[in-house]
Amino acid sequence: MPGNGNTPEAISVSGLRKSFGNHTVLDGIDLSIPQGTVFALLGPNGAGKTTIVHILSTLISADAGNASILGHDLARDRNGVRSVIGLTGQFSAVDGLLTGAENLRLMTDLRHLGGKRGRALTAELLDRFELTEAAGKPVSTYSGGMRRRLDLAMTLVGNPRLIFLDEPTTGLDPRSRHTMWDIIRRLVTDAGVTIFLTTQYLEEADELADRIGVLDGGRLVAEGTASELKRGLPGGHIRLAFADHRQLTEAASLLDRPARDDDLTIDVPGTETEWIRQVLNRLHGAGIAVDHVSVHAPDLDDVFFALTGRQNEEVPAA
Repeated sequence: MPGNGNTPEAISVSGLRKSFGNHTVLDGIDLSIPQGTVFALLGPNGAGKTTIVHILSTLISADAGNASILGHDLARDRNGVRSVIGLTGQFSAVDGLLTGAENLRLMTDLRHLGGKRGRALTAELLDRFELTEAAGKPVSTYSGGMRRRLDLAMTLVGNPRLIFLDEPTTGLDPRSRHTMWDIIRRLVTDAGVTIFLTTQYLEEADELADRIGVLDGGRLVAEGTASELKRGLPGGHIRLAFADHRQLTEAASLLDRPARDDDLTIDVPGTETEWIRQVLNRLHGAGIAVDHVSVHAPDLDDVFFALTGRQNEEVPAA
């Protein structure tokens, strides 16, 4: 699947396959993700989302296929791949017995950043992720949202150019989820980081992603922008509202559509601008006044349910 014009690719994948025993988890995945963008991978439980993340982040090997991560061949240059990526998994990797600052200092030590540089980076990340006031408290006292922010801050210690976020907001309350969304947006817009995001929250993909892939049964069954995926489904319609029952009845007869007497509306299939104009002109020509028009296009929920559904239980990747 082609990338975005002249924008260099962050991830290029061709024919990726993975099985566990007789169970095929990934069955020939092709992907092209431009740098400095957010790509969201959707799919039901067991579709293979985490397996893709584990392969592309070098945690496990693919059975077949080729992949390049920011110019590093995944099979031949795994250390090169690791030098440019970060991974925040489904479950927090922070140490609850240490303070937030101690967790970050541990990461700076592992990266051999040195005492002065490590302390400066720790302070910077605590400030950026709004954890300064809690820096000296044990992480076991942190809320779920605070732990996830710390987890992502620790990922940034290595200054990655590509970050894999595997269901980063699972279990968070709405306020914490929106805070994480703001952080993710800033990583892309301010630092030019590429984000590969897996999620089961359709609103999250709609809010964050430049492009979305839908995975089902080990195959990528659709890929595109949120708008493209929605437009590809039937079911869009306009809803016409009328001021009184007389107008409603005349419109229903003219358009040969059932009327909703409870709210004085009629649903007419189609969302194209020219089609809507023709419907309104026809009603106007018959002397029927439309009180309100609203467009109801399919949403990502419709996309998800239309494109997924194969029951496929993913074997744990590790």
